Amino acid sequence: MNRHNHTHTKLTRRSLLAGAAAALAAPMIVRSSARGAGAPSNRIHMAAIGVGGRGTGNNWHGFVRYDDVRYLAACDCFKSRREGFAGRVNKKYGSQVCKPYADFREVLARKDIDGIVVSTPDHWHVPIACAAAVAGKDMYVEKPLGVAMAWAWKLRDLVAKHNVIFQYGTQQRSGGGFRRAVNLVRNGYIGDIQRIEAWCPDMSSQLNRVHGKPYGQTEPADVPADLDYETWLGPAPKKPYTVDRCSCFGAYHIYDYALGFIAGWGAHPLDIAQWGLDADGTGPVRYEGTGKIPPKGSLWDSIESWDVTCTYAGGITMRFMGHRVAKPLVEKMVKRPWRDHGTTFFGSEGWVSVDRGGCYMNVKGEPVNAYKLELKDSDKRVQESPGQGRNLLDCMKSRKATINPLESAIRSDTISHLSDICIRTGRPIKWDPKTEKIIGDAEATRMLDRPMRKPWTIAALTA
Repeated sequence: MNRHNHTHTKLTRRSLLAGAAAALAAPMIVRSSARGAGAPSNRIHMAAIGVGGRGTGNNWHGFVRYDDVRYLAACDCFKSRREGFAGRVNKKYGSQVCKPYADFREVLARKDIDGIVVSTPDHWHVPIACAAAVAGKDMYVEKPLGVAMAWAWKLRDLVAKHNVIFQYGTQQRSGGGFRRAVNLVRNGYIGDIQRIEAWCPDMSSQLNRVHGKPYGQTEPADVPADLDYETWLGPAPKKPYTVDRCSCFGAYHIYDYALGFIAGWGAHPLDIAQWGLDADGTGPVRYEGTGKIPPKGSLWDSIESWDVTCTYAGGITMRFMGHRVAKPLVEKMVKRPWRDHGTTFFGSEGWVSVDRGGCYMNVKGEPVNAYKLELKDSDKRVQESPGQGRNLLDCMKSRKATINPLESAIRSDTISHLSDICIRTGRPIKWDPKTEKIIGDAEATRMLDRPMRKPWTIAALTA
């Protein structure tokens, strides 16, 4: 699916940035071919930006395996990762198709690339996605969106302006059990929804992965020769390298780069809660709760554990929890096995609960097999997806919205951010989901944005 019939030439850094800004944004639908969907004229050209463990999985299992996809670029701050991924892809293709890159701007400047998969640390998700939108690239962006809602709102404007297709990498909407739960909830099989419980692993689930106990090694160390540390930091503050900083776990739990699992894992159950309520364009109006934060000076300094009550305008409440808080509640549920993540909808006539192990149901005090319950012909059904990656590829061709469009990402991310803010300020937060503003709290409002270190600002990357 090559939208632009140009060969790639060697460019200067200045011309690369200019080329990215000037890239054509007008979509072109892939034409059918008698030779099949995998024929060269029908292929979608993709690039991977971020190919660590998570990124390799996203790209390999979600995209590389399809015949109508060709990967032309692999970009990562670690040289061994980008070269290793490109080499693996080229071995599959039997030719030197995929080129490794150190600088994502060079990738975006290539006019023969149609879409990108962003699997970097969280603080890079939105800046790269903004630059990609200006370059006219469709995109799959790992969850969560990022570290500041103000950045996400800029991305919303750019995605709309440049008419690019966006897929949020939460995966669960493409799972049959989650779709089944949402269909049951939306069609009233448990009556009127009254409250929700949503939970996921907290930081404690990974504290055994640090070199320096309990919250990571703070002693400076030499930067590995394999790593471009300046680019890895990007818009985040300049800090000394340590052995626990640039691991995937450091990227998950250091507040400079992420909100922690309250967002990184929380995106999953929160997305299903929002989907079940048909609330992709809105969210709760009040947040109140408590949480544990590691001691000042700790390397891992995001929220360790949390218990937040989020209230929607109609009165529905959602209790959003780390897994240790949720465990005693879930274990009391009849025929509902304990797992460290999940979303439960409680209605006037029963409940539906779902996680990656299955969908569970109880109506009027009795367990019900959620999979054997027949939906009525008149019931409305949510969109079906064969997988987040395949869904994006199909939408790149049709130019239709994905199953997890950007607005769904922004609204579920907002819940994580406002939960984080109410814990850090120690007070309730009132929120207007229409204007997307905190009501009557200037300090909390400032926490919706973060300064960006030059030259890695969104303004510079999209100029």
